[in-house]
Amino acid sequence: MASEELSSRERRVLEAVIRSYVETAEPAGSRTLSRRFGLGVSPATIRNTMSDLEEKGFLLHPHTSAGRVPTNKAYRAYVDSLLSLPPLKAVETDRLTEEITNNGSSSPIETILRRAAQTLGVLTQELGVALGPRLDLSVLRRLELVRVSSERLLMVLTLDGGVMRTVFVEMPGEIADIAITGVTAVLNERLGGLSLAQIRSSLPARLRDAGTDQSASGLLNIFLQEGEQLFDAAMPMSDGQVVLGAASVLAEQPEFSGADRLRRLLALTETPQALGETIRRRIHAPGISITIGSEHDDPRLEDFTVVTAEYHVGSLTGVIGVIGPTRMSYEKVISLVGHTSQLLSDLLD
Repeated sequence: MASEELSSRERRVLEAVIRSYVETAEPAGSRTLSRRFGLGVSPATIRNTMSDLEEKGFLLHPHTSAGRVPTNKAYRAYVDSLLSLPPLKAVETDRLTEEITNNGSSSPIETILRRAAQTLGVLTQELGVALGPRLDLSVLRRLELVRVSSERLLMVLTLDGGVMRTVFVEMPGEIADIAITGVTAVLNERLGGLSLAQIRSSLPARLRDAGTDQSASGLLNIFLQEGEQLFDAAMPMSDGQVVLGAASVLAEQPEFSGADRLRRLLALTETPQALGETIRRRIHAPGISITIGSEHDDPRLEDFTVVTAEYHVGSLTGVIGVIGPTRMSYEKVISLVGHTSQLLSDLLD
């Protein structure tokens, strides 16, 4: 760990610099640190310690200021061993619960994730981000065909973990109830226990020799001919679609007052699928996953920190978190991301 090379005094001074810079977005000077944080040493000693931290790569000295700012190395040391997580405020946890559970858990997963990303973004003042679960890996537990009109059915899929998807099935003409019941039984017998990906890739072969009476053969043919498209329609988030909160919240931060960084932020939000590749790599990362600045594989994220955690929907996994500048309130962000991931898991389960 980077912090292992630091003395006790250096750790205290580094923590003070980071806290000051996160709160003010201004380089921290020795007199400011002495006055605000009561470090028990003189400003001259703090100044010398800051010089040592600069030599070790933890601080930078902007040319236009007498103060110093943390580097990515400093934030990594802070996250790994210096910060402590205070309990969340009740107003924050209540806000998350109220917004995410609005109208209960019967809302589509996409809607719940969008609310979670937006609320998390507002509470942290960062860009909320959520990655949907890979539904194509989910196992079909039950399939129901419900008549909507004389020429239209609703196919209701209950997936592993209680996730439900619905798709309309258009019919060429009216089909008797007994035929609908028979085809429903065949579909459950042949497809139950398979993942949606397995069903899509092998549906015709699994249904081709299904014995049905004349009244049901027309409906079964629809699944033989159009089954792949029908099950495709049931997976709008099967590729792990990324949902973003409001970028305007993040754009108000001082880091994006310049046109160049603001353009980079907008470019990031305009290509959510490319961003999804970065987020997707964090699936199965234990606990809270934090990558800072140059630690990212994607050069577009070199000015950003990404903080995420997994949530679970039965056997499926998604990701919830925030993207923000490396100058962020790590304690608050980490606590809120962790709480939101647990809240989503409880709600969607």
